[in-house]
Amino acid sequence: METLQTTEISSEYLMTLHTPGAGPPLQVDGSLMIFRAGAEGWAKGPKINGTIIQPTADWLRVMPGGSLRIDVRMTIRTDDGVLIYVAYNGVVSVTRENFERMAKGAVLTAADMYFITAPTFQTAHEKYAWLNHIQAIGKVAAVKGGEGGFVTYDLFIAK
Repeated sequence: METLQTTEISSEYLMTLHTPGAGPPLQVDGSLMIFRAGAEGWAKGPKINGTIIQPTADWLRVMPGGSLRIDVRMTIRTDDGVLIYVAYNGVVSVTRENFERMAKGAVLTAADMYFITAPTFQTAHEKYAWLNHIQAIGKVAAVKGGEGGFVTYDLFIAK
């Protein structure tokens, strides 16, 4: 069969996001949990540095077959006081063994799971307005469950 591909996607590093958890998740039912973000989250990159502020949370849905779908809404306040809204969906696929390790406090990395997100941004400030015109792709760098839990992502501009 002939390949029809005519384009490629490249990327440029945008920033790293780090969000600590705020206690145990809110368990809506067997398929939906809400993870609230704790204090001291941050965003760091060549063009963006700031703090992740409230409201910020992750809605995690368990899909048939065991994969997880995430729906995240977050707010970044840059070091120069600008608010940037970030929203993304994504897919997480992790073995039961690694999920149980994480739930007990182990730190998992991208080598331990498939964890990809697709962030978009919204801001009114002209310095950061270029964010309104890009699609980012995120990949988990590290995630820890339980006490002291957190998630850290590297984000890239898709080109």
